[in-house]
Amino acid sequence: MELGEHMMLLRKKKGISQADLGKQIGTSGDVIGRYERGDITPSIDVVAKIADALEVSIDFLVGKTNIVLDKKTIDRLEDMAKLPDEKRSYIFDLIDMCLRDFKTKKVYWK
Repeated sequence: MELGEHMMLLRKKKGISQADLGKQIGTSGDVIGRYERGDITPSIDVVAKIADALEVSIDFLVGKTNIVLDKKTIDRLEDMAKLPDEKRSYIFDLIDMCLRDFKTKKVYWK
């Protein structure tokens, strides 16, 4: 999926008009429409503003990943990155344990 398609789907999912998104990033709704149609390509600075306004990562917006990392998740990951190695390792161990348990339950409790 292209940048413009992602923009349009995310914008519509959030119930934001092209004009509203344009105001949020400092441009017009007409320009947003041109981005969505692929008539013009925004600069990386504008892509970053759009990603912030739509509360997704730039990677998701441009189609490099299918994982939607919302603002809350990104903030948590940034906080985790600041932790000492032993604390971060502990958190990853807890996550791994929860994922393992979830996968096991999924297999046995279909």
